[in-house]
Amino acid sequence: DSVFFQALNGKYDAVLSLYHDQGHIAAKMTDFHRTISITNGLPFLRTSVDHGTAFDIAGKNIAESTSMEECIKLAAQYAPK
Repeated sequence: DSVFFQALNGKYDAVLSLYHDQGHIAAKMTDFHRTISITNGLPFLRTSVDHGTAFDIAGKNIAESTSMEECIKLAAQYAPK
């Protein structure tokens, strides 16, 4: 668990977690709105927001868009040119 603190303080560039729960808890605690998922091993690039669907706030114009913006930026960075 201390590896996440060390990475946050510059000792590592990245942390690879073997299970979804191991990495997401630490990442969401660090910056909830910028946390996204990338799925490896597919024949296409897939990014996803980490906060869920939030159906309870749909149509209320109160959603936080940062996670979606981060997904789009990362996808654009890695998309074939």
